[in-house]
Amino acid sequence: MSITAAYDAQPSKTVDVGAYGVQDNVQHGDFVTENEERDLRRGLAQRHIQMIALAGAIGTGLFIGLGSSLQTGGPLGALLGYAFVGLIVCAVQFALGEVTALLPVTGSFVRHAEFLVDPALGFAVGWNIVYGNWLSIPAEISAICVLFQYWTDINSSLFIVIFIILTFVVGIAFVGIYGEVEFFFALLKILLVVGLIILGLCIDLGGVPGTPRIGFRYWSKPGPWVEHIATGSWGNFLGFWSVMINAVFSFAGVESIAMAAAETRNPRQNIPKACKRVFARVSLFYILTVLIVGMLVSSDDERLQDESGTAAQSPFVIAASAAGIKAIPSIVNAVVITSAWSSSNQALLAGTRVLYSLALKKQAPAIFLRTTSWGVPYMCVLLQTAFMFLAFMSLSSGALTVFYWMVDLVGCGVLISWSCVLVNHLRLLAAMKKQGIARTELPWHNKWTPYSSAIGLAACLLILLTNGFSVFTHGGWSASSFVSSYLDIPLILVAYLGWKYVKGTKFVALEDIPIRAALDEIRDNPETPEPTRKGWKGVVMKMLWE
Repeated sequence: MSITAAYDAQPSKTVDVGAYGVQDNVQHGDFVTENEERDLRRGLAQRHIQMIALAGAIGTGLFIGLGSSLQTGGPLGALLGYAFVGLIVCAVQFALGEVTALLPVTGSFVRHAEFLVDPALGFAVGWNIVYGNWLSIPAEISAICVLFQYWTDINSSLFIVIFIILTFVVGIAFVGIYGEVEFFFALLKILLVVGLIILGLCIDLGGVPGTPRIGFRYWSKPGPWVEHIATGSWGNFLGFWSVMINAVFSFAGVESIAMAAAETRNPRQNIPKACKRVFARVSLFYILTVLIVGMLVSSDDERLQDESGTAAQSPFVIAASAAGIKAIPSIVNAVVITSAWSSSNQALLAGTRVLYSLALKKQAPAIFLRTTSWGVPYMCVLLQTAFMFLAFMSLSSGALTVFYWMVDLVGCGVLISWSCVLVNHLRLLAAMKKQGIARTELPWHNKWTPYSSAIGLAACLLILLTNGFSVFTHGGWSASSFVSSYLDIPLILVAYLGWKYVKGTKFVALEDIPIRAALDEIRDNPETPEPTRKGWKGVVMKMLWE
């Protein structure tokens, strides 16, 4: 029985939506993939989707932002904070892999929310992601302008125009070209991270001529912890908690791995593999990097407070400068520029595909369903390109301050997205239990996910509600900080309740979720097994992509 047939049996007013579609009224989420099968092109391979997620997660937060975490929490507080958030990311990635293997659709967890929870939730989370990406791309371009100031005083408007054009060209090109571009830049980032880790170890162990061995000197003095806001153990805990909040935004982007599922070859095979690999690699890179940084730079080093926004504030640059290595600042600055642009490309993919998925569900104007002959939703790309011109606000320092404050308003959207992924997964498990379907029937599953999703959801909600805790401390009140930390929560609630009221949506009953029909679709339309390479090439490919 197909998903469509499963809904045909329900007593509701239906609308025919095609071979892969679901016939339903507004009381149920339905997945319309006929448009995707007809209009989109599967141009992304296993290596592409892994690198897209890596490119989104490894950015300026890793190369420059770690200095702030070290200064706030100390070397041990920073390490524990990133490790804890890494475990949350593990829960999110495994939950996303299980659900996407069953339902590989454009828009990923946004569409999953309609199908498994409530169409109004998909609407609210979807638009939250769209407007978040509208703001994040000009923010990245603005950051690029600041980074170029490390080398030259040329007017920033030139760089803004150049990177708007480059981002548009990559976004409007065939998705396979986008995949190759992101593959290259993600590989560049990985090589830099590995190189910096090796360099950091050499500096720390005294391997650079003329420099003494550092070891864990800074873990003893000034110490492994930093007192933040308060004193004593409570101050140490608050420092750790502040690091953990920063870590969430450093890991942001890993959830985008399934946004273009309908443009991925063999998504039921490749996306779960990518989810596992990306989690392991990102967590390993971040945790190793945080450990090395905590060994190289003292948490009370004044250079960590550099507000230039360039490579000068990078802990690796600080350590390399102290060791007399002059080329490192320019190398780091160059790669951070490519990282910022790569992150803007990733945001373009996520924002346009979610907007396309909203249009599929009539939650956005139908004009955004238009695609090029090579399968790119060009109206979505054009709209997002229009918002890139907000980057010209960076030409005014006052406007730039306001603009970054605007970006902070949607920062907790990352936690909302992760929470949505975990809620979707828990609802899927509950529906399977209700319908007597064993988890072993899923295309991919892990025995720990029922526990990890529940714990991860609790952790996400806790961080979401406390991410602006400093404004509630004595003398710490700031209206702008309060608004930027919490405004996204009422915005999501208003969007959810408003759509629910206007359209009269209801929670999808567990027994009405056609899981059996989805499993039958998988059985009746199996994916072609991925070809396996033999010999040493096969071993290398398996290590890298499987």
